[in-house]
Amino acid sequence: MTEDYRKQLHHEIDAIKSDVVRLGALAGEALARSTEVLLTSDMEAAQAVIDDDDELDAVSIEIEERCFRCLALQSPMASDLRAVIASLRINSDIERSGDLMVNVAKAARRIYGTSFPPRIRGLVQQMSDEAARLLRLSIDAYAERDGPLGAALRDMDDRLDALQADFVQAIFEAHAAGSLDLPAAVQLALVARYFERAGDHAVNIGERVSFMTEGRLPTHPGAAEARAGRSARGEPIPGAGRP
Repeated sequence: MTEDYRKQLHHEIDAIKSDVVRLGALAGEALARSTEVLLTSDMEAAQAVIDDDDELDAVSIEIEERCFRCLALQSPMASDLRAVIASLRINSDIERSGDLMVNVAKAARRIYGTSFPPRIRGLVQQMSDEAARLLRLSIDAYAERDGPLGAALRDMDDRLDALQADFVQAIFEAHAAGSLDLPAAVQLALVARYFERAGDHAVNIGERVSFMTEGRLPTHPGAAEARAGRSARGEPIPGAGRP
């Protein structure tokens, strides 16, 4: 690999990284805005969140195309190849996080006019804040190639999972007390899931950072169990025996 070729490749990888970080910022903004929409019942702002997702999608498509061009035309190897592949997968996780925030804005429209009990309002904000923190840390890990931080995100996600459980319990209690009707309770339970899934995407990003920096693939216990079961039954295992 000539020096000029290497410089061109690294310039392209840096450009991809900059675009991914920008996409992460857009998703973070969408998270904050969708939460405000839910708590204020601002329908004009809800529509803006939904409409602005088109820009997030456009940036995501540009990143995907840029990664594919880099793979096809510059044939990166070793750590450079991992950086491009990780960016491609991280791009997908961020884009999906943006879609989840569109779902939050749509939920706000479906329950327009609902008055939330104080505990519900507080838990909505806490879940939003925690999901935003995880997303921000995952993008920091990616931008700084911080593998240990990326790996730590799985443990950090426990707080968001606990908040989701508290939120769902609060929803049940508010509905039982008559302060929250059934349609609103259902929508809020979905909102809890949207925030929790955003945290899961941040964890996925962290795992991709670990792969990018250390070459360590994410572990999937369910997949390992499936492979073990197939092996025990003498069934062929996809990918086994490949060089």
